[in-house]
Amino acid sequence: MPGAPAERNAAATRAAALREEIALHNHAYYVLDAPELSDAAYDALVRELGEIEAAYPDLITSDSPTQRVGAAPDSQFAPVAHAHRMYSLDNAMDLGELDSWLARVRDAVGERPCAYVCELKIDGSSLSLTYGDGVLVRAATRGDGRMGEDVTANVRTIRDVPLRLHAEAPGTIEVRGEVYLPIASFVRINEQNADAGLPPFANPRNAAAGAVRQKDPAVTAARDLATFIYHVADPRDLGLASQSEALGWLRTAGFHVNPDVIVCSTAEEVHEFCASAAQKRDALAYEIDGVVVKVNSFALQDELGYTAKAPRWAIAFKFPPEEKTTVLRDIRVQVGRTGALTPLAEFDPVTVSGSTIARATLHNADEIARKDVRIGDTIIVRKAGDVIPEVVGPVLGIRPQGAEPWRMPVRCPSCGDEAWRPEGEAVTRCVNVACPAQRLERLEHWAGRGAMDIDGMGAEIIARLVEHGHVADVSDFYLLDAQTLASLDMGREKKDGAPVTLGPIVADKLVRAIDISRERPLARVLFGLGIRHTGAALAEVIAAEFRTIDALIEAAQAAPLPAGRGVSVAAALASDPIARVDGVGPAIASSIRAFFGNPGNRALIERLRDRGVRLAETEGEPARPQTLAGLTFVLTGALERFTRDEAASALKGLGAKVSGSVSAKTSFVVAGADAGSKYDKAISLGVPVLDEAELVRVLETGELPGTDAGPARVSPALRVG
Repeated sequence: MPGAPAERNAAATRAAALREEIALHNHAYYVLDAPELSDAAYDALVRELGEIEAAYPDLITSDSPTQRVGAAPDSQFAPVAHAHRMYSLDNAMDLGELDSWLARVRDAVGERPCAYVCELKIDGSSLSLTYGDGVLVRAATRGDGRMGEDVTANVRTIRDVPLRLHAEAPGTIEVRGEVYLPIASFVRINEQNADAGLPPFANPRNAAAGAVRQKDPAVTAARDLATFIYHVADPRDLGLASQSEALGWLRTAGFHVNPDVIVCSTAEEVHEFCASAAQKRDALAYEIDGVVVKVNSFALQDELGYTAKAPRWAIAFKFPPEEKTTVLRDIRVQVGRTGALTPLAEFDPVTVSGSTIARATLHNADEIARKDVRIGDTIIVRKAGDVIPEVVGPVLGIRPQGAEPWRMPVRCPSCGDEAWRPEGEAVTRCVNVACPAQRLERLEHWAGRGAMDIDGMGAEIIARLVEHGHVADVSDFYLLDAQTLASLDMGREKKDGAPVTLGPIVADKLVRAIDISRERPLARVLFGLGIRHTGAALAEVIAAEFRTIDALIEAAQAAPLPAGRGVSVAAALASDPIARVDGVGPAIASSIRAFFGNPGNRALIERLRDRGVRLAETEGEPARPQTLAGLTFVLTGALERFTRDEAASALKGLGAKVSGSVSAKTSFVVAGADAGSKYDKAISLGVPVLDEAELVRVLETGELPGTDAGPARVSPALRVG
């Protein structure tokens, strides 16, 4: 039953993993304009998290994706605070879910008449336009729904955006819609990219989002963008009573409004419009991925209100993806920058949803086994969410004789080292720090501020060092000299054709920074090694426990008792010197054992030792003073440098108590991005609030920030909901 300890613990673990994964995909989608996951797969992750939180409401956190909208804006453009929050829409993935929403609306409305406006769901990028006395004064991206980015200069180049309204509009008016790239323009741009040797855009939506956020407005102008506007933020200021009236006003004011709009009074009429839109989608000059259904009356919209992330008076009916058949020729394993081994299906090229695809990720060995996909099969492929290629499964009736089940290789295809699959996880990994596929990521991580902090050793310099054969693993940083660095070719030319080199000034600074990094504490070394699950705060705990890397390696090589067969979980845990460390546990201990069980990784440790890197705490160095003893901290929001558990562990290491709720007895609240109700309660109670930078100073110095000027505050722009 929900609430049983084992089930709840499993649900908590899964919910934490889902929150982390969704946050990464939000960043890729909303900030980088480079989605790594299909809409359908993303929706499935959010839905799964929502189901867990519905079953276990105490697992809901303020930083959960179910409690927020989108992601933070990019710092490249000036931030814009939306006067009214730009909500996302809940999705209906089939007619059954659409009917359930219609029934909920009908139950809430009762016997009163209720009409619906059906609009095509444009596959573009959300846009907000603000007019002052009828003149365009600002254009902004959606961002996280509360804060967007000022893209006015770029949007002014879009020809169908009126710079002055055609209708009388005193005061300030904000309207919203989608900016999109017509299919013909998308094809033209990709042809131009091909001629120039540039990679093609994956789909019109990515091209449109990227064009709006160009640094040079001339690039935006060349993309031939267009808009469909469908929303007035303050319709009552214009005397508008319904969505259909608002669309009429928008047309009169000179906005480009989609012509395929209908007012429906019954569920049957809504169904008919959705079916008609699905049939005509391939004939349209722009991409759509569904139908948006809205309650027409603004008065009824006000009554229905909003959830934490979406209006209750609207829903997006999503079209099912188009499917084609082709032949699977091979399954190739690629190694990601973090060591994940991912199988990739390679098949005969086939055109799906307007573009040709020839490969798709198969995710992991379990997914291949579940779908029973074999080389030589005729397979069904589609673009999940009309974006990401996906293998649905094989056509079993025509499977060729002799087709064998596929097996994940036991060795990394990049470096040849033995691959490792953590117990209870689906992903197989390479833990060799010298693996070529992971090299740049690991080198950048080692030199980064949170690890060894080699000041000035950035990604570009590291890439050039690797390219020229000067650095293969992190120990090679400590062989670099000023002459080698000064003459490093940076891949650019001066006006006279001579190569641009790093130069002696930068080289001398780097050599000093490398020397300084040799004396970083053991915790920094452990974090810099990039051991899976071992973040900065946990590395401090492990370093304090074992004191030397040799002691940690010895503990990692001690085989713990396996649970089961008469051995209790408690006994198994007690037999594992790493797992019994506070905050570690069996899963992290397994990751540490796998890392130090790799001979290449142990050889790296020896090279670091030979090159003067400190691998032990200073002899006689006292444990950190308990300067936070008697104080209670509460963590809320998303932190960049730590997970919640890591931050909590580090605070406890200084003697603090970490609580899950705010009260008048709370000493400090630490607020990251998207801090929610705990932040609000702290403000109402007068509890001091620290941002992440202040938390880092507390953890590094063991001292609290001064509070003479009153409690610290995080910017309201950091929080949603």
